Amino acid sequence: MGDTHITGAMIWDGSGRDPYPGQVVVRGDRIQAVAPASERLDAGGCEAVDGGGATLLPGLVEGHAHLSFCGAARNTDLGDVPVEEHVLETMWNAELLLDHGFTSCYSAAAAKTRLDVVIRDKVNQGRLKGPRIKAASPEITVTGGLGDETRLHLARASFGMVCDGPEEVRRAVRICIREDVDNIKINISGDDFVDPAKGGMTVMSQAEVSAAVETAHDFGRRVNCHARASEAVKRAIRAGVDVIYHCEQADTEALDMLEAKKDQVFVGPAIGLIYNTIHEAGPWGIDEAKARKLGMHLCMEASQRTYAEMRKRGIRVVIGGDYGFAWTPQGTNARDVEHFVKLFGYTPSEALQCATRIGGELMGMGDRLGQVREGFLADLILVDGDPLKDISLIHDHGAIRMVMKDGGLHRLSPRRAVRAAAAE
Repeated sequence: MGDTHITGAMIWDGSGRDPYPGQVVVRGDRIQAVAPASERLDAGGCEAVDGGGATLLPGLVEGHAHLSFCGAARNTDLGDVPVEEHVLETMWNAELLLDHGFTSCYSAAAAKTRLDVVIRDKVNQGRLKGPRIKAASPEITVTGGLGDETRLHLARASFGMVCDGPEEVRRAVRICIREDVDNIKINISGDDFVDPAKGGMTVMSQAEVSAAVETAHDFGRRVNCHARASEAVKRAIRAGVDVIYHCEQADTEALDMLEAKKDQVFVGPAIGLIYNTIHEAGPWGIDEAKARKLGMHLCMEASQRTYAEMRKRGIRVVIGGDYGFAWTPQGTNARDVEHFVKLFGYTPSEALQCATRIGGELMGMGDRLGQVREGFLADLILVDGDPLKDISLIHDHGAIRMVMKDGGLHRLSPRRAVRAAAAE
């Protein structure tokens, strides 16, 4: 990969500092120097990229990625996809997210055990284009829980591995780790989209949750969980779950428990699916009346209350909204940043930090990912305009003029001038 000197940009560095006119020198996969525009830097041998007044930001981190979810309208749609086609769909989704500015993805679950793993490995080998990936297991669930689509008269697959009792859970976790996943997903609560376990129900026992966490941690793996119900959140915290998704029904006790562990745990609302079900799922037969019957309006109201409170308490929150279903198409993931501003009361800077700096911490790379900072990995995007003034720019594909991952230019608009520094 060539070295790069980015000039003429407004730098928003991910720390929360206001943007400033600056320049960046990238050598290899690292940011060698970050400086004000007026300072002279040694950029010998670099290609120059003229930022043209655009905003330079860290690459985005998808904190609730489902790379193998490929437009499903029903959970069983994901089980119906043959594995060969599913590998291709996952590969295309990975490149699509990179093209939209996501240079890292922390997977919340794979639809089949090795889908994340194989795409992660081929991206790391340079044979596929995509973000860096933390690969997840399928969603380990219990009989009747979210992800169990089988009935006595009909065996159906979806995205779940059905286990009952601590020992079955331990075995499922060990199998997934044997197949080289980076993290384990468990479904502690249900979901209002499915029967019989609804979102307010806590259906995985404390013993099962603890077995999953103890086993995964023994192998040095993280655990993610689906937890809408307040008791589900509490079981997750008691067991030591690392990443807790949804949490919208968390009561004061659950919020206090989260705050006490805020330096160890991450949460993510996955608000995109709720928002789109209310407003954009009509073509798939979910009009406003049906969305209300499903409880989506109540879920939205609870999410808004809960995440406004989490913001006040300084709990680390990541973006990622269950993208990959029919009405939450892959590539629109950055809409979550705007949702954080308009629905939860985050400032644009705070929301962008959830998508960059805090995302880097979620990836386990907070010391080298998620900021425009000397010595950090050169994951950078250029966005036309100022997303701090118009947050919708961050999910406007046409506004993203450059995507760089590990110092390599994945995408550069022809509107940006690129030339050899030696010719200057």
